[in-house]
Amino acid sequence: MKQIRTYIPVNSTPLQEKFINYILRRGKKGTARRIFRDTLAEMAKRGAKTPDKTFEQAITNIKPTLEVRPKRVAGAVYQIPIEVTPRRQQMLSFRWIVESAKGKKGKTMAEKLAGEIMEAAEGVGNAIKKRDDSHKMAEANKAFAHFARY
Repeated sequence: MKQIRTYIPVNSTPLQEKFINYILRRGKKGTARRIFRDTLAEMAKRGAKTPDKTFEQAITNIKPTLEVRPKRVAGAVYQIPIEVTPRRQQMLSFRWIVESAKGKKGKTMAEKLAGEIMEAAEGVGNAIKKRDDSHKMAEANKAFAHFARY
């Protein structure tokens, strides 16, 4: 029995296409597109008035501004806080959403992604926690920021 989709996006934005590539497994782009389309339909079913805008809001909320990188200075390894480039911010936010959706059990991938995206748009969820952990690590190691130039 074929499921009736309530929300079908006409055109996808470059941001959505990039996200579809992160859902992609084993070169099955059609399957990845179907999962994303079902995700937007599920978001509409759960009460998101504009799933496209909710998706963009979630990505914006998840983007980290700081992260730590290990650096070896005089035989010791320090965690150096650095700013994240916009391209890496987007990549990390996509990765965190897909990873946290995969970590959930008992639902279809579209339902898990819809839940994670809607939580992220509200400022809660596993992906937001991951961003906060990254910021806390950077804040805790702020004392080593002067090693960044070496």
